[in-house]
Amino acid sequence: MMGERRVKQEALFYGFSLERHVPDNHLLRQIDRFVDLSEVRAHLEPYYSETVRPSIDPELMIRMLIVGYCFGIRSERRLCDEVHLNLAYRWFCRLGLDGDVPDHSTFSKNRHGRFRESDLLRKLFETVVARCMKEGIVGGEAFAVDASIIVDAYRRRGVAKVEDLDPTSNRAVAEYCRFWTMRPTPVEPKSISPTDPAARYTAAGNTPAVYAYSGNYLVDLKNAVIMDVEATTAIRQAEVGVAKTMLDRTAEHFDVAPSRLVANGGYGSTEMVGWLVDERGIEPHQRCGRAS
Repeated sequence: MMGERRVKQEALFYGFSLERHVPDNHLLRQIDRFVDLSEVRAHLEPYYSETVRPSIDPELMIRMLIVGYCFGIRSERRLCDEVHLNLAYRWFCRLGLDGDVPDHSTFSKNRHGRFRESDLLRKLFETVVARCMKEGIVGGEAFAVDASIIVDAYRRRGVAKVEDLDPTSNRAVAEYCRFWTMRPTPVEPKSISPTDPAARYTAAGNTPAVYAYSGNYLVDLKNAVIMDVEATTAIRQAEVGVAKTMLDRTAEHFDVAPSRLVANGGYGSTEMVGWLVDERGIEPHQRCGRAS
């Protein structure tokens, strides 16, 4: 006999526990045990006014960004929609069932405002590294350094020189025009993006040329924990230079100095090797190819 779904009259009241509806093995439950954002408000307090209405809770924004990172949600507009609809995301963000999700524009305003001025994201990153060290998953003896291309845009058009840029077009262009003399190399780029001129026009292998940045990573080899990260323009000189910065910063903040550093041949300049030997006491080793 074919069954029939009976539609019940809606109850006047519901008993609903958000806590019970997030599985014990959910990724966000596992992460939540280690997330400590207790210092966020104290760190940001000098950057908030005491006379205007309360703003969006910074811990909420950080938790939402963690959700976006863990689940590959790159669009902040979509992130706000997903957090609004997903029970596990609401639970992790401490929103309950009826908490308001901030507008997507809030992230951009804070990233270029309070977060940038206070260097909050760097502070959070170092907090995570310190926790990894406390848990004993950082070896500290061997590091690796490398850079990966972060595509900003495939080329549509470009200008030949800085004077052709319009400093009033957007924030990125204005900042580039103000600080372009501090670039890491005196070599003039052949093509400059009119919307994000700090991105360098580059290509790797047989891939199309793009405007891109380099994401530089210093990784502890025991459990592949990222010890430091820094974005630079996509040129080798900048990548090699920031490798020194990351090693210095790790030694200063965490008192960790590796005895071995793994890198590809692009980091093997005479100046870089000399710095590693003289300043860091790291003996270089070069892998020989089969032909030699």
